[in-house]
Amino acid sequence: MTYHATVSAKLEPGTPSRLGAYFDGSGTNFAVFSEHAEQVFLCLFSPDGKTEEMRLPLPERTGAVWHGYVAGLKPGTLYGYRAAGPYDPEAGHRFNRNKLLIDPYTREFHGSFADHTATFGYQHASPDADLSFDNRDSAPFVAKSVVSDPDLFPLDAQPFGNGWNETLIYEAHVKGLTQLHPDVPEALRGTYDGMASPAMLEHLTRLGITAVELLPVQAIKSEGALSERGLINYWGYNTVGFFAPEPRYFGPAGVRGFRAMVDRFHAAGIEVILDVVYNHSAEGDQLGPTLSFRGLDNAAYYRLQDDAPRYYVNDTGCGNTLNVAHPFVTRMILDSLRFWVQAMGVDGFRFDLATTLCREADGFDRNGSFLTALRQDPVLSGVKMIAEPWDIGPGGYQLGGFPAKFAEWNDRYRDTVRKFWRGDIHGAQELGSALLGTAHVFDKRGRRVWSSINYAASHDGYTLADTTQFEKRHNHANGEGNQDGHKANFSDNFGIEGPTDDPLIREDRARRQRNMLATVFLSQGTPMLLAGDEGGHSQNGNNNGYCQDNEITWIDWSELDPEQIAFTAALSRVRRDTPVLRQMDFLHGATRETDHRKDVEWRGFDGKALNWGDENLSSLCLHLRGNAESLTGRTLTDEVLLAFNGTNDDMDLCLPRSGEAPWVREIETSVADQRPTTITGKSVRVPAHSVSAFVLRTGSDG
Repeated sequence: MTYHATVSAKLEPGTPSRLGAYFDGSGTNFAVFSEHAEQVFLCLFSPDGKTEEMRLPLPERTGAVWHGYVAGLKPGTLYGYRAAGPYDPEAGHRFNRNKLLIDPYTREFHGSFADHTATFGYQHASPDADLSFDNRDSAPFVAKSVVSDPDLFPLDAQPFGNGWNETLIYEAHVKGLTQLHPDVPEALRGTYDGMASPAMLEHLTRLGITAVELLPVQAIKSEGALSERGLINYWGYNTVGFFAPEPRYFGPAGVRGFRAMVDRFHAAGIEVILDVVYNHSAEGDQLGPTLSFRGLDNAAYYRLQDDAPRYYVNDTGCGNTLNVAHPFVTRMILDSLRFWVQAMGVDGFRFDLATTLCREADGFDRNGSFLTALRQDPVLSGVKMIAEPWDIGPGGYQLGGFPAKFAEWNDRYRDTVRKFWRGDIHGAQELGSALLGTAHVFDKRGRRVWSSINYAASHDGYTLADTTQFEKRHNHANGEGNQDGHKANFSDNFGIEGPTDDPLIREDRARRQRNMLATVFLSQGTPMLLAGDEGGHSQNGNNNGYCQDNEITWIDWSELDPEQIAFTAALSRVRRDTPVLRQMDFLHGATRETDHRKDVEWRGFDGKALNWGDENLSSLCLHLRGNAESLTGRTLTDEVLLAFNGTNDDMDLCLPRSGEAPWVREIETSVADQRPTTITGKSVRVPAHSVSAFVLRTGSDG
């Protein structure tokens, strides 16, 4: 509901201590950062957002914060800012008081953003366009900020806190996951309400999911270029408001639906992790719209080129780069993160292009200002942090370079798994490292093995099923001449591009998917499952579905394979019930004091040492015990034997001596139906192109 009250045109000084608009029960305090503005105006709008009823200069400036207090102004009031100052693009300044600016700290929006040339600070059709000045009012085409009711966002949430070694991540899109689910009520499909509906909770708990990682849900503005092609920014990596939940996912509960979703996930034992985009904003490059940061203080909010501040540093590939080194930009990000934890109940964050956030004047710095501030924050130091450890800037690939607080998306792991099962040379050698948490990358500075986020597919690239159906990307629907998206997918179509009715090829593809799923779940580190991969979801070869808000990306639940879903659930059960598979510390082959045996051993199927020098090596076994160098590991007495047969032949596996307890084959990927089988002999047959997992249980594991 939108409220409106007539207020006096006289502003009181207010306070600069809390940025944003905050109602104290009697009136509202406004505070906004701009160190280069000459004046900042508060603009109050009619309840429908169409009429600017008052334009009030904020009366006080404390340092770089402009502030004022309006007595009697109530929650629901619509507002925005205008900032006056120099319009001098070649000096990095783009002030234009004709452009309505949203409050960077707004927690709600009224209306939407329109792709209209009046939102540009310059005359759109002029030569050297961005050097010109446009005097049209952009207010009709810009969403309005809303003075929020404090009761909507109580700061009373507590992180749920599953341990990292218990974590199984499910990467999902709010709409894509629920839009076509037949058991999600129609009114809830595509919404926060639908995400945690009974049908979804039942599915996720069956899979053993402990954390849902949501693609961006902070307020989004789609790019104008996409709108011109009749498309939309579906993934959401184009943030316009870092404190506001994206309205396109509102259901019957409105903004309250987000916190209600989180609470229902928590009640089911599932954490919520947000994919957040603090590396750039939706304002684009110098030819982009003026919506907020650019108009408030372009030279402070953005990194500009040293020798040509008219232009932006573009380490993100999205047109601009937020100036995270600026203390007020750092403050905004930290305030935003705390808001999502304390008010919305979020348990962790995955930082898109995290390298950008950590780049100082001399390059990437794991001990730089942003990461230092983040790790010492009393609220944020207690939640999960995941880095996407790359961007396109200088020295941008930093896999393994983040501090111990962070886990990291491990794209090397993804490629390694795909290459091994495709039969590439050196595939077994690379897989050997991946199975133990990619230790050569992450085992440093006291980091834990969970630092490696292991996945075979993510939102960015082929789905798992499409890695077995397509060797060429099929992104024509994106309108970019099929030139966008990953070129190196390490996929294999088994001789036919796309779907086929050939039963042998279909079974080979299904087995390949089971092999890759099993590899992810049986590796040391933190497994991540892309939503839909548990049942073979396909995007028909589109490996860059960022702009496809339609059946290309939405999960068609009627097409998912129930046998593969059951298989994925079985993998999750085995991992959950077998602590040796999800240890906290890296394994180094040390000898255990308790039984004088090594905590990890490699062997061939014949029981002998592996010939790691054989570039065509395509089968290997990994024997795991509790970590000899860890107090927790030494309490684990169960053992696991993993057998990876990438050859074309069935192979006999010589089982290690098991003493009194028998080996039990818990996983065997040549078939979908998993039934634990006790092995009584000294050897066992492992089918071609399959994974087998054997567990020796003593009953004393935690």
